[in-house]
Amino acid sequence: MSSAVPSVTANAGTHGTRRAPRPIRASAVAMRTRNPIRAIVDGLRVVPNPDKPMLSLALGDPTTFGNFKLHRSAVDAVKHKLDSYSANGYPPSIGTETARKSLAAKYSRPAAPLTDKDVIIASGVRLVIGLLPPRSRCSDALNLSIGVLCNEGQNILLPAPGFSLYETLASSKGIECRFYNLLPERSWEIDVAHLESLIDANTACILINNPSNPCGSVYSKSHLLEILHVAERHDLPIIADEIYADMVFKPHEFFPLATLTTTVPILSTGGLAKRYLVPGWRVGWVFVHDRDGRFDEASMRRTYCGSDIGAADLALLSWRTARLPLHTQVRRGLVNLSQLTLGANSLIQAAIPEILASPQSFYDETMHQLEANARVSSELLKGIPGIQPIFPQGAMYLMVEIKLDEFDGIKDDLDFVEKLVQEESVLCLPGKCFRCPRPFVRIVFTPPKDQLEVAYGRIREFCVRHHRSAASKKARTK
Repeated sequence: MSSAVPSVTANAGTHGTRRAPRPIRASAVAMRTRNPIRAIVDGLRVVPNPDKPMLSLALGDPTTFGNFKLHRSAVDAVKHKLDSYSANGYPPSIGTETARKSLAAKYSRPAAPLTDKDVIIASGVRLVIGLLPPRSRCSDALNLSIGVLCNEGQNILLPAPGFSLYETLASSKGIECRFYNLLPERSWEIDVAHLESLIDANTACILINNPSNPCGSVYSKSHLLEILHVAERHDLPIIADEIYADMVFKPHEFFPLATLTTTVPILSTGGLAKRYLVPGWRVGWVFVHDRDGRFDEASMRRTYCGSDIGAADLALLSWRTARLPLHTQVRRGLVNLSQLTLGANSLIQAAIPEILASPQSFYDETMHQLEANARVSSELLKGIPGIQPIFPQGAMYLMVEIKLDEFDGIKDDLDFVEKLVQEESVLCLPGKCFRCPRPFVRIVFTPPKDQLEVAYGRIREFCVRHHRSAASKKARTK
């Protein structure tokens, strides 16, 4: 006897005729989602030189080579919480009160005070229908910030060159990305006039990244004030990506943006990834800096209605609240969006007070090693024909300009990267990954010194070999 299951569609249709299968399409959000780095790197079709071990200067993960290690106290804190069985349950979606209070105490400044109510702890991964999974750093904090300030059809102002995930997060939500220029000849300061020219009635917010990935720049106080003046003139909030806060090289100084204003509302994002050397632990945060209460619906209700609201004022309140600026709903919106993930990692959250208490010596040693690597990069890249490094002021990156007119057979920055891998087995990222309008490559200088020396030596050999002066000399000898 046959056990075959009859097709569900065998008798489908009005007269028993089988309908053609209907194609199942991906959502609009999925099809709008594109990470420029992955699109370019995954498209590389070159084979490294088999005679030379591969050296990557492309991955912004300080733990890759084992020379940057988190402090032992952080490891012990996580072990203790794991052994205590006290951090295995679901945490509140906005983060545990203990962790939020620890973060507020650590990052509060007299000019930008914080309480636990100003802190949203974000997860490192978001796998929710309609929202993409961010890659790294304080990515979910950025996702929350962009999601709460921008509506589909509005525009957001982003740096070029800038971290590619900004565009990925915004465009997936149907938000138009407008890119303001950074000026390499001024150590990657923002072209403030160009920034302001992009603003219109449909602009939702400005995003700035300081210290910068991919540029390694650190903005001066006076330059940050210029940016704040633009935001104030146009009544715009700012998302401040400060994941590299305090990771600056002498004599430069980091100024948290929120310490320089009492009038511009700011969502500042950060995380454990870089300063504490644990990018895989996937915990970040959003700090709400809002001295005028413009992100706080209850505060603005009092302003609009003139007093605290009682039951008798409900009808009037409903009418006036409907006319409140959208940004007054931001605090409530952040809480709502945080509920999509039901909270960041409970174990790491429980250990946050101890992680934040890592000794100053740990941070000093990290910065000493980073700064030493930056100096090595400066010394070994200087004078290589056809390239012009712009030396970093902080973070762990530097950008190198490719002078295409000085090379033979190099079409653009992507071509430079592909040929460098093929001939020298050294991988950098082309500036195209970061929407850099000129031919640049980004170098991550976190590998150990000996590996940097080998990589920079190979880059020198490559540039000398392809430089026009070498081609001319070769032609003369024939």
